[in-house]
Amino acid sequence: MGNILLLDVAHSLFIRYDGLDKVLVVKQNRTGEGNMGTENKLNRYTTEEKSWIMQDWANSAYSIMITTAVFPLYFKSIAESGGLADADSTAYWGYANAAATLVVSLLAPVLGAVADYKGFRNPLFTGFTLAGIFATIGFVFVPAANWLFLLGLYMLSVVGFSGANIFYDGSLMDVTTDERMDRISSAGFGWGYIGSSIPFVIFIFFQLTGILPVSTSGIVKGGFILTAIWWFVFTIPYWKNVKQNYYIEKEPRVMRKSFIRLWETLKNIKEYRQAFLFLLAYFFYIDGVGTIFKMATAIGSDIGLSSNDLIVVMLIVQFVAFPFSILYGRASRRFGNKNMIFVGIVTYIFICIYALQLESLLTFIILALLVGTAQGGVQALSRSLFGQLIPKEQANEFFGFYNIFGKFAAVVGPLLVGLISQLTGNSLDGVFALIILFVIGGILLFFVKVPNLKGEQQSGLF
Repeated sequence: MGNILLLDVAHSLFIRYDGLDKVLVVKQNRTGEGNMGTENKLNRYTTEEKSWIMQDWANSAYSIMITTAVFPLYFKSIAESGGLADADSTAYWGYANAAATLVVSLLAPVLGAVADYKGFRNPLFTGFTLAGIFATIGFVFVPAANWLFLLGLYMLSVVGFSGANIFYDGSLMDVTTDERMDRISSAGFGWGYIGSSIPFVIFIFFQLTGILPVSTSGIVKGGFILTAIWWFVFTIPYWKNVKQNYYIEKEPRVMRKSFIRLWETLKNIKEYRQAFLFLLAYFFYIDGVGTIFKMATAIGSDIGLSSNDLIVVMLIVQFVAFPFSILYGRASRRFGNKNMIFVGIVTYIFICIYALQLESLLTFIILALLVGTAQGGVQALSRSLFGQLIPKEQANEFFGFYNIFGKFAAVVGPLLVGLISQLTGNSLDGVFALIILFVIGGILLFFVKVPNLKGEQQSGLF
């Protein structure tokens, strides 16, 4: 399992309330609101902001250890010992991911609408987080060859992880001001890259050195426990310090009223034209971002790179993305978050063109460096820009829609790469074709009007 594991590990790397006649309550005494006039104070993180950022550090370990790197290999080995053919185990793996994604996507807007009520968001966040953590721990205790039960636990962990992120994203406006939102979101993504890499590096160290007197399976299970502990421990500051400052007052029949509010939002979509136009733009360009990352190791294999080469390159992306995520956040204060997203889109267009030149480890490392400079910044500023477009009292509901667009955006890009690669016989041509997604996303983003700090509108490049 060891050598196979190394090969596959490389793959890792608002204030409106129609129709209900209820008063919206906005708590105005957020830490930092109204008392951050000096540059010195702007450069400090409040306790709430640091706790929110730490949550990205906490849960990102799951994304690399469970979703993409280690667990897929572990599942394949368990399925094989259970008598399942490789093709069948791969198919079931795909079905499980699709089913979990569908469940989260269908639940996201409804859960978000419920979470907007006073006192509901944090318990929902806690419930989904603990479901993900305990399901991850549960991997360790699944009997050998019981692949179906293991797959069920994995689906539960995905729903827990993804569901918790809806409420986490929606709490961004509760911990900071509009002026600081870009910086805090970027810091979250940046530290998340580091937080995801540390458990992964620890796992790889023990996997390669074999200094522990345990089997490969034991090391893998230890990695799952480490991921769960990491996730739990570094979520504690969020539980302790992040409060729901924007909310709708609780009322009878919360679930029914949440569906009504959701319908009112969709019925009055013109009221939120800029938010939904942004989501349409986001759907296209984030699909390109995700596809390049997901397809990178397969393309590296196509040009003859070894599994160790791919592992190193994936870690390069993680560590380069950290400072550049922070840099994007700081640069947005001068140039605006929308313009910095344009910078990222242009960078990705160049990446698609440069991909045609891939032929060696050096050229692939250069490609990885370019991806690292833009990936975290685009993701972080997209989150904060959307947060500035939506009514804060409905943040969780709207981030439910944000989650849907992000989930289903993972469809078009891989299909486009696959189709063009088959037609031309060259996978690099498939990457080049992703330019289409970035161009469409960029054009749509151009027409999104984003209020800046002075109440004016950003509508063009720079």
